[in-house]
Amino acid sequence: MKTVPLTAYPRSATRRGGVKKLRTDGRVPAVVYGREIKPQNLEINKVELENLIKHSVSENILLDLNVSQDARAKRLVLVQDIQHNPLTGSLVHIDLHEVLENEKVTVMVPVETVGEAAGVKNGGGVLEHVLFKIKVRALPKDLPEVIEVDVSSLEIGKAVHLGEIKAPAGVEILGDKHISVIAVAAPITEAQEAAATAEGAATGEVEMIKEKKEDGTEAAPAGKAGEKAPAGKGAAGVEKGADKAGAKGEKAAEPKAEKKK
Repeated sequence: MKTVPLTAYPRSATRRGGVKKLRTDGRVPAVVYGREIKPQNLEINKVELENLIKHSVSENILLDLNVSQDARAKRLVLVQDIQHNPLTGSLVHIDLHEVLENEKVTVMVPVETVGEAAGVKNGGGVLEHVLFKIKVRALPKDLPEVIEVDVSSLEIGKAVHLGEIKAPAGVEILGDKHISVIAVAAPITEAQEAAATAEGAATGEVEMIKEKKEDGTEAAPAGKAGEKAPAGKGAAGVEKGADKAGAKGEKAAEPKAEKKK
């Protein structure tokens, strides 16, 4: 992987207000970490950083970092994390990780296909990316930007497994060698699509079950809003309510017994 030169400046603003002003002035707050160094707050020119990211092939960017007014002339760092504003998409923060030239690092690398799969070209199959990224380990200078996989001979029902991918020189691919990375699936027929649609419609149906009364007879469905209740039931309810009201009235009218002196 080629190194890209970038200049950063020490950052004193750490509070929310100061960082916000920093972004307004066209700079992006950054932090550089490392196993043998303390985290250091930095700021980077926003335009330079956006151009660097725009022209990079992948998220794995190896930087030849120059920190202004720093005792160390240059540092070898990897871009670890880039944060964007979810609404505007503009850069808001970047994390950098310092690495050593003679020490291997582990990163996730994107997978790209080369050629057109035979199963897609001749059989109408569908090319599926099971894994979009794979984990590799290598020296910083040997890190690949992408891993290319030739799928030209891939037929329907076949897959390229992790152990079948040829790693570039000096690169070790990590993970279960039996995991599928890219596969060609058979095309879905009209009959299968119709069956899937019918099955989905069947599971969406709701069975209406009528409630039963205590005596075992089925109760009539509940009336719609605005409909009057049956006459018999309504009269019984009114009569029952009147009886209760009368009983309460009689109880309230009864005088309390006076105590004997």
